[in-house]
Amino acid sequence: MKQHLVERELTIEGPARSRPRRGKRSVTVNLAESALAWLHARGHLTDRHLVAGELLRADWERAQLAPRVTMRWDPVRISGGPEAELTPAERQLAAKTRFDGAIAAAGPGLSDILWRVACAGEAVPSAEKALGWPVRSGKLVLGLALDRVADFYRVR
Repeated sequence: MKQHLVERELTIEGPARSRPRRGKRSVTVNLAESALAWLHARGHLTDRHLVAGELLRADWERAQLAPRVTMRWDPVRISGGPEAELTPAERQLAAKTRFDGAIAAAGPGLSDILWRVACAGEAVPSAEKALGWPVRSGKLVLGLALDRVADFYRVR
C-alpha cells in the first residue's frame, strides 16, 4: 500500500485536520491507511478480519454507495477478473448484491460499527461515541462482525 504522509497538529482529541501551527506538537499521519489496517498493524485484528473488511470496503466502493452531492455519470472501471464479461452496470449491481449480503450476514446489531469502520473509515472510538456504546466495546463487536463477514466471503 502506498503511503500518503502528512504532518498534523497533535491535540487532546488526536491529530487535527489542519497543518501544525508553529511551536505546536505535531504527528505524521498516513492518510492512505484505513482504520482496519491500523487495527491490524497493532494486533487487534487477525489477517482473516483484515481481508474480510477490505473485501467489504471494495464492494462498497465498486457499488458506488458513498453519498454524493450530484449525479455521477462516470462508469465503474474494473479490468479483468471473474466479472470481465459484465458491463459496468452489471459489475456495480453484483458488488451491491455482495455488499448487501455481507451486511445481512453480519446482522442488525453488528452491521452499524462494521459499516462505520470498514466503509466510512471512522476510528473505533468515534464509532463507539456515535453509536452511544461504552468505551472499548467497539473492537470486540467489530471482530464478531468481521468473523461473520469472513464466513460470507469464504475467507480462510
